[in-house]
Amino acid sequence: MCFLSLQNMVFPSVMVLPLLIVMAAGLYYIYNKVMQFMSKSLVRNKVVVITDAVSGVGTECAHLFHKGGARLILCGTSWDKLESLYDSLTNDGDPRETFAPKLVILDFSDMHSMEDVLVEVMDCYGCVDVLICNSSMKLKAPVQSISLELDRNIMDINYFGPSTLAKGLLPTMISRRSGHIVLVNSIQGRLAIPFRSSYAASKHAAQAFFDCLRAEVEEYGIFVSTISHTFINASDPVPVKVPAFKANALSMTHGVRPSVLANEIMQTVNRKRKEVVMSHPIPRVALYLRSLLPSFLFAVLGAGVKDSVLPEQML
Repeated sequence: MCFLSLQNMVFPSVMVLPLLIVMAAGLYYIYNKVMQFMSKSLVRNKVVVITDAVSGVGTECAHLFHKGGARLILCGTSWDKLESLYDSLTNDGDPRETFAPKLVILDFSDMHSMEDVLVEVMDCYGCVDVLICNSSMKLKAPVQSISLELDRNIMDINYFGPSTLAKGLLPTMISRRSGHIVLVNSIQGRLAIPFRSSYAASKHAAQAFFDCLRAEVEEYGIFVSTISHTFINASDPVPVKVPAFKANALSMTHGVRPSVLANEIMQTVNRKRKEVVMSHPIPRVALYLRSLLPSFLFAVLGAGVKDSVLPEQML
């Protein structure tokens, strides 16, 4: 009898942990489903502008927000690619629940066209609820190999373009006391590594601008979010290369997939997150070292330049 009683006491205690795991998994599944449903309902009828909509991340965002019932304004440098994306969205979407996207040619390398672009964007619906600044130009080369013209081009695309677009749409958002601006930036807007001087500088500038903007427009009910991610897996544009510089191939082990980043952008819009960092542990540790032990980090990066290994693996 004592043995049977002991068995009855031990058996339930053994099952407690598996039951808790199953229950936790079930709750997590339900939570995700609820959040997915809410994500769609929260963006319905919202006017959403996506820059570089034909990129991997931009296309994934376009599909997510389109299925959610947003009124999309898709921007890009190629009319043919924008039309192809338009066809893909309208063919896959239910016309009773979705809106046909508006298409706008936008090239941040041509800053003289920005005034006309802003007029065209505002003519679409008369207002913008969400601006997703997704455009980016990458460069990897030694400092001495980069021309001033290339420096300026990168600054136009990565900094002056997004900031000018945001400033142009801001007056309407302020008058409506509503709006959300999302900067899809880079971890290199917070942590610079060798051979990325121009790119990192442009991303640092964008990070600083939108950080300032967040504080300035909060009183008007406008949200500003920054998403700092590592490199994009399978969708990065081919980096601009200076012929005299031979770069090692970038390890793709810890990249962020476009679909994952697009989902994070959707969640950031819905939950009004101010800042998001998407990276594996090494860049996160480096961010802390940059603040707490900068000399140590600089020594590591300097050693990495000699070996041409560490900086590549970090970001």
